[in-house]
This record gives sequence, C-alpha cells and structure tokens, in this order.
Amino acid sequence: MNLEQQIANFDVNGVGLPDTLFGLPFTLETARMIILPMPWEATVSYETGTAKAPEAVLKASRQIDFYVREIPDAWKMGIAMGPIPTNIKAESDRVRKLVDYYHATGEEATESAGLLLNKVNEALENLNVYVKQVTQQYMHEGKIVGLLGGDHSTPLGFIRALCEKHDKFGVLQIDAHADLRKSYEGFVHSHGSIMYNILKYPSINRLVQVGIRDYCEEEVQTMKRGAGRVITFFDQDIHHQLENGKTWDTLCQEFIEPLPNKVYISFDIDGLNPSLCPHTGTPVPGGLNFYQATTLLQAVVRSGRTIIGFDLCEIAPGSDTWDANVGSRILWHLCNWTGVSNRILTAQANR
Repeated sequence: MNLEQQIANFDVNGVGLPDTLFGLPFTLETARMIILPMPWEATVSYETGTAKAPEAVLKASRQIDFYVREIPDAWKMGIAMGPIPTNIKAESDRVRKLVDYYHATGEEATESAGLLLNKVNEALENLNVYVKQVTQQYMHEGKIVGLLGGDHSTPLGFIRALCEKHDKFGVLQIDAHADLRKSYEGFVHSHGSIMYNILKYPSINRLVQVGIRDYCEEEVQTMKRGAGRVITFFDQDIHHQLENGKTWDTLCQEFIEPLPNKVYISFDIDGLNPSLCPHTGTPVPGGLNFYQATTLLQAVVRSGRTIIGFDLCEIAPGSDTWDANVGSRILWHLCNWTGVSNRILTAQANR
C-alpha cells in the first residue's frame, strides 16, 4: 500500500499497531520521516542504560493517542523507525569492555593504556562513519531524519551529513551539560564532546544552548572563545528571570533570535527536570518542565525557521516505563513540529 492507502485504512481512534513507532501503519518506504535508532553507550561516564532506549521508546510510543490540538493531521505525515541495529549494540558492549579495562589500568600514560585508548577512539569514529552513511542514504531518498540515541555522542555522523548538504545552519541544544570538552576521559568522540566536535564544521554558524547547569572551566573558556557563535542560556539565569516576572514565551524568543533560518535540534533528555527522566545517565537538579520544552520546539517553528533534523538522546529506561514514556512524547513533539516546519503538516494558530 502507498501512504494514502495506509492513511485511509488506519483507525486513528483505535489501538495502534504492534511493533511500529507510535503504533502508526507506515513503513520505511512510505514514511516521509525516518527515525534512526542508535543503541550505543560505549563511553557513558556514570549510569548506563541509554543503549536500551530505542527499544524502550518504541514500546512506550504505542501508548500515545494521536490527536494533537495544534496539528490535527499530525499522524498523517508518515513516521517510521528503522530497524534497531543489533550489531551496533554488540559493538557498543564490546567497546564498553575496553573502556572499563582502560579505567582499570588507572589511565596511566603507558603504552598498553594508549593502545586501548586508540582502539576506543577508532570504534567511536567508525560509529560516526556508519551514522553518516545511513542518514545520507535516507536523505537521498527524500526523507526527513531524526536520530534516537543512545548516548549523546551518536548524532555526530548525522550532523556531518547535514554539513555536507547545507551551507549554513544553527544548532539548538537542550541539555543539562555543555558537552564542550575537547575530550572526556581521553575519548575524543564521547557524549561529553559532541558540541565541541560539531564546532569544527564551518557550516554550523551558531550553537544556542538552553538549560545548561553542569559544566567545567574548559567549557566556559570554549564558550568565551566562541562568543557570538556559541550562545549559552544557563538554567540558573533562566529560572531567575522567570521568578522575576519574565514569561517563558519571551525567553523562547530570546533563545531563538540568534538562530539562522535552518535549525538542527539536539535534545538531551537530561535537559528536562530529572523528575521526568530519573534514570538518565547523568541527571542534574533543575531543568525544563515538559511544556517548557515542547513550547520551545513550537516557538522555533512558529518563528518561520525550518528544522532540518534532530536527535533525542540519553533516555535510559529504568525498572518502570516512566523515562521511555516521557521520551516517546518528546519524540512525538519533535516529529510533529519538524513536519510543520517542512510544510508537510499545517499547524493552527496558538490558542
């Protein structure tokens, strides 16, 4: 069946289909948006579990009802998730053992420790190459792509692919952490270095960070050196302004104003208050509430900017389904507002 037939035959008021993202009837062939799952967490530095996120979010997503008040036809866009690559999960587990062994050596500057470090960094770069190739293939087919991690290192290959396609775009990062370290624990492509690494590409002319509340001196220096190109809205300042009467809508406009017309959204789930993501790898007190996050996404699109891609990372399912439940709903909003920004869907005026 083609997309139109799948839409016509689907009971939007019924129970979603099993084993599909959000329970929707679309396939990789008919969907206009593809979610690329990346079950990778080789260099996580605190709690593990993010490699299980794609499977957990896929399962939780089928509990979402389809009606979106501002976008009544949201479900008709056509969204599908690619197969969860078991080989990537196996490689993540293998590299994780190397990381653990590297730490067990005391991280001394020995020849054997250096060899381990090189092996890990090589595996991280191989992941970047793989992600770039897969996303380029989907984009060549005319698909809009979103990436579901995994830890926050996973989108680098995707962003590289976008840098080859677009001359200029900005990145909106929602995160508790600045991720501006040159390397973390010696690993140059870890979750703690993703934003440092993307700044190497001249296509990215602006990085706007929102919700940052856990960072080191090295990262502050990178922010200062990148003044004008790196604009950071610290969580402490955001909450101070809200407590003193500034509205969230006004703040959203301040976050968005520096961004160019084309925007990539990098959403680390720990940008939210940890009550919404208690099992994420490195939770930090503070953060955005759910509607602040979704209102910010909506404001980006209503400003007339186009979302050229996005990632959602660092969801770590615990013993319950809460983190995956919240994560699947953030993913739903990312997909829908990206569809509006690309004129696949039509949003109604704010109510």
